[in-house]
Amino acid sequence: MTSPRIALVTGANQGLGRALVAGLAARLGPDDLVLLTGRNPERVAEATARITADPATRSRVEGRVLDVTDAGAVTRLATELDERFGGVDFVVSNASAMLTPDRSQSEQADDFIDVANGGAHAVLRSFPPVLRPGGRLLVVASSLGTLGNLTPGLRPLFDGASLDEVEKALESWRTALHAGTAEELGWPRWINVPSKVAQVAAVRAVAAERRAVDLPADRLIAAGCPGLIDTPLSRPWFTDFSGAQTPGQAAVAVLDLLLTEETDPATYGELVRFGQVLGRYDGTPPRLPEGLLIP
Repeated sequence: MTSPRIALVTGANQGLGRALVAGLAARLGPDDLVLLTGRNPERVAEATARITADPATRSRVEGRVLDVTDAGAVTRLATELDERFGGVDFVVSNASAMLTPDRSQSEQADDFIDVANGGAHAVLRSFPPVLRPGGRLLVVASSLGTLGNLTPGLRPLFDGASLDEVEKALESWRTALHAGTAEELGWPRWINVPSKVAQVAAVRAVAAERRAVDLPADRLIAAGCPGLIDTPLSRPWFTDFSGAQTPGQAAVAVLDLLLTEETDPATYGELVRFGQVLGRYDGTPPRLPEGLLIP
């Protein structure tokens, strides 16, 4: 008898995260379980009820309160799922924090970095050991995560770095942001850029350590770029949404990568957008997306 498949999505109260849960719940089977997680209990309950009531939903959906900035809580959940189900099959690290142009970047940096980067690191430390054979772990990132979006002098901080080294670089950047010296050191003005670079670097760091054991077991660890999405998170920063996707549209390519039957070794540890691996050094600093508003 086939064991039920277990999926988990962080930051799933709204937007892309909720669309990913809905997509998984529609594409998995009735015995499978999708965990919708977020740090706001009311929003978790509302999102879970909404998806459960959707006629397209086929699998079981459970809401779980999870604050990804609490690395211990992430580890405890991974341990619980391993003990309860013998591991997990699909994990998506999607949690992010609101970033708005009406407040200074340094004022918002701590919460943003703690959620987007600290949360991804907690998932990358805790969940690969409990991934079943054939399991997939994706960190939702961005094409801004390529090293080419940094000035050449900053790229060595992340290129080939271990996860500990990525965290050290993040803390150096955080310190510079609060000291008001980040720009003179070459860091991009928009804090989303170094954050995304660090997310992708963290994926590569963990993948480099696990490649030899994961590929024979058909496991995948990668970063996924869903493209521009029309959400409250992106609305304050862009003026042209003519090419933007809805969360449901953006979820399709991420789900296709997540649910691929066999791992393509070329995608392992890489940043993938619409099924294509992005070059590690793509991007040109300080170029940012067209229509970006910087205060």
